[in-house]
Amino acid sequence: MPLSHHHIRTTIDAYLARHPHEREQLGALLDALDRTGDEIASRSTFTGHVTCGTIVVDPLGRVLHVLHLASGKVLPPGGHTEPADDSLAAAALRELHEETGIPPRDVTPWPGYETVPLDIDIHDIDAHPGKGEPGHRHFDLRFLFRLHTATEVPVVLQEEEVGGIEWRPVDRVTSPTLREKLLKLPPVAARATANASALIYNDRGEYLLHLRDYFPGRIWEPGMWSLLGGGKEPQDATLEHTVRRELAEEAGLDLADLTPFGTEYASDAGETVPIAIYAARWNGDPRELHLTEGVMLAWFTPSDLHRLRIADTTSDLVRRHAASRPAGTAPRSGPEPEEKRLASPHGTVPNIIGVHLYLERPDGTVLLGLRHPDSAFAPSTWHVLAGHCEQENAIACLIREASEEAGLHIERQDVELVHVVHHIGKPKYPPRMGLFFRARTWRGEPTLREPDKCTQWRFWDPAALPDDLVPYTRLAIGKIQNGELYSETGWPT
Repeated sequence: MPLSHHHIRTTIDAYLARHPHEREQLGALLDALDRTGDEIASRSTFTGHVTCGTIVVDPLGRVLHVLHLASGKVLPPGGHTEPADDSLAAAALRELHEETGIPPRDVTPWPGYETVPLDIDIHDIDAHPGKGEPGHRHFDLRFLFRLHTATEVPVVLQEEEVGGIEWRPVDRVTSPTLREKLLKLPPVAARATANASALIYNDRGEYLLHLRDYFPGRIWEPGMWSLLGGGKEPQDATLEHTVRRELAEEAGLDLADLTPFGTEYASDAGETVPIAIYAARWNGDPRELHLTEGVMLAWFTPSDLHRLRIADTTSDLVRRHAASRPAGTAPRSGPEPEEKRLASPHGTVPNIIGVHLYLERPDGTVLLGLRHPDSAFAPSTWHVLAGHCEQENAIACLIREASEEAGLHIERQDVELVHVVHHIGKPKYPPRMGLFFRARTWRGEPTLREPDKCTQWRFWDPAALPDDLVPYTRLAIGKIQNGELYSETGWPT
């Protein structure tokens, strides 16, 4: 199947986090991603589709270029994604092998760029009437690798597409944006080993940690809690293959979805070692796994980490991931020390704050989502896009939830509060304050970004709402239509 919308979106978001000034010039890519969803990976999407380039730097600092016969241009290797590609980086490695014969084992991802492109370029492609292809755009994600050896590598050209190769110094790289980024790269150590680890979490907000054997001088981080993972081996085409192999070998784990999260930099014998981190959700019991290395596996919340012998970089990584997770999935922390708790007035009851998106199109229809049948709250019931506030203000929560759940991009200045509903489910349940915000304008169309929570999005006529709608949501929509700012429901009379 083609590469998922989520994988492509996550990769592009990680790139923009490093290059926020490029958001405007990549507007066409972001619009196409919102508009086409998974189809942006298909070469038959002629409104524009993703391609993958391979930037290979040899030990002499030269960059690999090939003569593409179709365009007559000298460019880095690259091309279209294929349904069998596991990731965008894997697609780049496959294209390298197909066009030049250089196998993936002869290159290593550049430290810090294991899962994030070095450069993204948008360029126009001429029409090919003979192939039935109209003019269209390529959104080229360029991944950076370094060649293991300084000796000349054997090359087997893809003769129907490639006319030759050339190793060029960085200052002669054809793409100006790529050349600029390559010139700014810091030097890397000669260490050729690449590493990958899995950041595994569950729905309770806990993280799976591995207690390593205590063999000082023989293994890395002896007797410490760490993530499952290891070093890249020759048979691993990508670092995702590395972490999947390590999970299978060390614990018999086979996880469906591994999402690139970032890079951890750990110290080993005086060297800084980059480790590509892949995040995955798993709700199993680690006691049932067959562990082949180390002492044990166990679940821990971020609040437990201070009690463990664990590297600061690993601890920071877990906390950073926990802070980025969607609302409602935060771990249950233990009570704070007595001296840190502020006294509350007698009888005070905490209220849970939830934010809700009231999204109304010009025709008056309102966006609702059908919650998953396995949802803990309101299964198989329609509801507005909503979430709980983490350590953030309400509008920031709304903007985050709209992006995470539906791929919608909302700006703070376009948000207004239109209703507050103070509600309670049962007398012993904690009361809730539901804030309904209207987005006057937004970018993108609703897409299923979290299918385990919502199975479809649909715009409904407020005068013909579905029967299976969350009651307080029905009440709030009616009040908003009438221009009323406040309502209450569920409270005993």
